[in-house]
Amino acid sequence: MTKENLILLADAYKYSHHKLYIPGTQHIYSYLESRGGKFNETVFYGLQYFLKEYLEGVVFTKEKLDEAATTLQEVFGRDDVFDRSRFEYIINKHGGKLPVRIKAAPEGTVVPVRNVLMTIENTDPECFWLTNFLETLLMQVWYPCTVATLSREIRKVVKHYYEATVSEAAYAGMDFVLNDFGFRGASSVESAGIGGSAHLVNFSGSDTIAGSMLAKRYYNAPTAPGLSIPATEHSIVTLLGEAGELEIFKHVLNTFPTGTIACVSDSYNIFRACEEYWGTELKEQILSRQGTLVIRPDSGDPVKTLLKVFEILMNKFGYTINEKGYKVLPPQVRVIQGDGISYSSIPPIFEALKQAGISAENLVLGMGGALLQRVNRDTQEFALKCAYAEVNGQGIKVQKTPVEMDANGNLQTSFKKSKAGKLKLVKDNGSFKTVGADEAPELDDVLVTVFENGHLTQTWSFDEVRKAAAL
Repeated sequence: MTKENLILLADAYKYSHHKLYIPGTQHIYSYLESRGGKFNETVFYGLQYFLKEYLEGVVFTKEKLDEAATTLQEVFGRDDVFDRSRFEYIINKHGGKLPVRIKAAPEGTVVPVRNVLMTIENTDPECFWLTNFLETLLMQVWYPCTVATLSREIRKVVKHYYEATVSEAAYAGMDFVLNDFGFRGASSVESAGIGGSAHLVNFSGSDTIAGSMLAKRYYNAPTAPGLSIPATEHSIVTLLGEAGELEIFKHVLNTFPTGTIACVSDSYNIFRACEEYWGTELKEQILSRQGTLVIRPDSGDPVKTLLKVFEILMNKFGYTINEKGYKVLPPQVRVIQGDGISYSSIPPIFEALKQAGISAENLVLGMGGALLQRVNRDTQEFALKCAYAEVNGQGIKVQKTPVEMDANGNLQTSFKKSKAGKLKLVKDNGSFKTVGADEAPELDDVLVTVFENGHLTQTWSFDEVRKAAAL
């Protein structure tokens, strides 16, 4: 399988649907929503990548059709499921371009859950089956939406503690509090690019260069939006053994005498490293640098370890009290916590610092698997469902309303109940809501046509995405 062959990028059962739709079906209209989940609002981001990478231009060709026919014969073991004439029609009639229309919220828009985010419908009655054939691929927009949402929710937490403990002059540092360390923990290079760029909607710190590359290629970012610094890993710091750790630390400072440099310092004893090496032997060199040393603990309980590390560092390097009454290390010294960082662990860390009188500006974070990998489609309950159809010229509002049994054995309507009819997303008194396409004519539809018959009709720059998603 190659990602370029769109004919093969669907769940296997989709290939039988053209026969299973009732005869006379001419039009299928479906919509995407976040039905709920961990957070009460969702950042819509990432569709533009999928449109440019997979749907734009000529996507069906005879060569790809031949490959698909062979593969699907193997998959089903019968020749009455896959109907190549359906794809030949699109190749002959539409030049291999997709006869569908997709409308979507502007990328970066933050929408409360249970609202329409995107719609898709066929523009050729013969291709009614194509709308939901594309569900498998388009549904994957859940991933960038969810990572962007998670990252933004963490920014809310950071903002809360910055407003409580950081002087306004230092607010710019908020952009670098959460750094993406997730490349190695991502399930694929493509996932790292998609998820890494989604994080960059909210923050500027990242070691996942694939995220910056995706933002440049698909969202016209003029320069890499993810920024990083020189930093050590354990293979560097442990090269001379425990007895040589101080020599390695000196070499690190001498190699980068200016600018920001991070050094992992828990290879043997993080507290000794802070007290005897950084805080005594190398103290004067650090304080005379034009730049910042970022000390990295990388094991142990984050709260207890950080409180002890800051106690040592403030005792050794001194501190000032900012305008909000919290302690701040000299600008030449900061700390990064990159172990055990997740949405649930971050608030207790910052709260512990606050209770200890330590400003949030002293600490930045690195987040890996919990940022790019510890999410799934159900984190925000994404679904794509048919809401309208036309059969033999008659319009039909389509809806599912499942009944389910609760823990006590009582019947109730499931949260999976879908919306019916053609939809639009409107802003009413500053709040988003989903209404029928013919309702509230005085309110403009926020959804705009982004793709029609093989062509992108609207794109957004990465800067526009960031501005739309800003807190």
